[in-house]
Amino acid sequence: MGRGCAVSAPATLDAAASELVLAHLAVVGYQVSEVLPRVPTSVTRDDLSSAGFLALVLAARSYDASTGVPFARYAALRVRGAILDELRSMDWASRGARARAREMGSTVDRLTVALGRTPTRDEVAAAMGADAATVDQARADLERRVLSLDVPGSPVAEVLPDAAPTPEEVALTRERLVWMRAAVDELPERLRVVVEGVFFDDRSPAELAEELGVTPSRISQLRTEALALLRDGINTGLDPELVPEPARPDGVAERRRQRYFAAVAERAMGVGSVRTPA
Repeated sequence: MGRGCAVSAPATLDAAASELVLAHLAVVGYQVSEVLPRVPTSVTRDDLSSAGFLALVLAARSYDASTGVPFARYAALRVRGAILDELRSMDWASRGARARAREMGSTVDRLTVALGRTPTRDEVAAAMGADAATVDQARADLERRVLSLDVPGSPVAEVLPDAAPTPEEVALTRERLVWMRAAVDELPERLRVVVEGVFFDDRSPAELAEELGVTPSRISQLRTEALALLRDGINTGLDPELVPEPARPDGVAERRRQRYFAAVAERAMGVGSVRTPA
């Protein structure tokens, strides 16, 4: 993919799209707050907010008011989808753990019908041919499965508070948009291709994998790596205390990160546009 429209997309967010983003920041906050209690503690609010904010920007760019769908509803769907994709990319449960969770769920359903009541842990364990500890672990895996996050309820657009952002929030968001645009633009080439493809061009992991000559699972890894780098690149300028201390301050990887942070800062502050080496 060339550098053309995809790279310039975040930097050319028009006034109408920018106003949509600023007026609907609560969509990201609400969706993150809705999901966060249902995921492991290793997943941070910042991880989910980064994915949600990028999705909100993309939703504002692609929104077509002529469809008659309120932007709040449209953005909520895009943001929630991005958050779920981010959680899936983390893939904290192994394939075996997910299989055990599914087996336990189906076993519980079958026993409930047969017994006319909720089965005990020992009954589930006996039906699965496993011990109680395995059932406990499977239950924990089942409770944190990403797909279980979609719960019935009122559409988010109908329950979001209709509170306009304060002038301070508007100013901070505009500044964050500038840093986000700079952070995307200064990503190393391969990471930038993945971010632009996923978030700005709606391209599938399979399509990107074919273009880059890697597997779809590698695309997921690159996406996770890129989002982490984007987050730290933005936070370096706006919230330095949120940037984790490097494990090896003098290592090659950390020197590359520091060059990237410097390039992002230069672009965000309008000093220059140095391409970060891949």
